Amino acid sequence: MTSDSRKRDSGDGPLGFTHHDHGACVTDALAAAEARCAAEGLRFTPVRRKVLEILLQEHRALGAYTILDRLREGGFGSQPPVAYRALDFLVANGLAHKIERLNAFIACVHPSQSHTPAFMICRLCDAVAETQSSPARGALGDAARATGFRIERTVVEAEGVCPACVDKADA
Repeated sequence: MTSDSRKRDSGDGPLGFTHHDHGACVTDALAAAEARCAAEGLRFTPVRRKVLEILLQEHRALGAYTILDRLREGGFGSQPPVAYRALDFLVANGLAHKIERLNAFIACVHPSQSHTPAFMICRLCDAVAETQSSPARGALGDAARATGFRIERTVVEAEGVCPACVDKADA
């Protein structure tokens, strides 16, 4: 296990805002995705792999057309369905998430775990960090239980200022 994997699993802080070996981060995540797809019988096509690699290159959410441009540069298809089908696959299989506020996508930092992600989005640099939330345990969970509602999916997105931009925000 790499130090990055230990950092991700240890809960030392959201990966998008911490210093880490980003090259190992990308390599480890792609290898884990390939292994998971093979184990579950999922087709991890070259386009799907490339889209995940594009998402892993930065800890920022990317829009579908930015991804499509990068696919085109890499010699893949240039029609929007190419990107959208790959993104649908990655999201459906827990390898990526859609950031609703930005109408964009980010690679999942905990793809091997069933979890409810929460996203912290820097309003100055658009960096996104993923952490885990527990809506069933908080006020939302209490309200759902009181009404007999069963939560199946939540999207938690907080906008603020990341550690790298905090000095800019105070200026």
